[in-house]
Amino acid sequence: MKAFGEKIGIGLAVAILTIPVLILYVYLFLISVSEDMIGIIPTGFTWENWIEVLDGEIPVAGATFYKYPNIYQVALNTFFLAVMIALLEVILSSLAGYSLSRFKFRGRSQLLTTILILHAFPGITLLIALFFILVQIGLYNTLIGVILVKVALELPLGIWIMKGFFDGISWDMEMSALVDGCSRLGAWWRVIMPNVRNGLMAVLIFGFLSGWAEFIYAQTFIAEQSFWTFSMLVYAFTIGEYSYIKPGITAAIALLYMIPVILFFLFAQKYLLRIQLIGKGGA
Repeated sequence: MKAFGEKIGIGLAVAILTIPVLILYVYLFLISVSEDMIGIIPTGFTWENWIEVLDGEIPVAGATFYKYPNIYQVALNTFFLAVMIALLEVILSSLAGYSLSRFKFRGRSQLLTTILILHAFPGITLLIALFFILVQIGLYNTLIGVILVKVALELPLGIWIMKGFFDGISWDMEMSALVDGCSRLGAWWRVIMPNVRNGLMAVLIFGFLSGWAEFIYAQTFIAEQSFWTFSMLVYAFTIGEYSYIKPGITAAIALLYMIPVILFFLFAQKYLLRIQLIGKGGA
């Protein structure tokens, strides 16, 4: 009976915390299908906002020179940014985490401490230095430049996550593969990696969500509209960069920005719940 009461209490707490968020989502949708706003109250009903957004080219009211980028190009840029950040973080953090977990070398403890400090260091303080570096190496105003910056700043977290999972894999399992004729690389790929898939998925999820939501570095290091991401487009509509802000259009774009993340999270949430397995092998 006590356990049942605890479940009821937890359920009520979750509902109380969730309902305000759901109300905001519903409110955002109502704005996206409204004809106008009276204060904060949507009025009228129309699909014109969605039709205008999905048409691709969003016109700038009262302007002929300025225009917003094609929304499908923006979506492609955002997807490319998020996927590349996730993949690079998975590859590099799995290799580095395995090396730090399995190999003993001079300065290993100091390196681990440095990696942890780098994760705690606020990357935003490096914004000016990173700007000049990207200009000098020719990667300013490119998605590749933003990708490299994001991966470099987030890699310490991925390395620590993967090291925890590798630490949980028995050395005997790897030794058995080596005795059976596998090379060190073969044992890592065929035996170790399948047993740390939860860690790989955790790093992949964090990397993808971070890349999809990226704004500061994209806004700073990208100048041309052809490389805009969703976060930059939403920002442009929120501040009315080129024209009067139309709430219905802004809300529709914001919902389009959120939908892929919500779907991705629903697919990947079971792996996020297993992050507690760090240090227990992740099997």
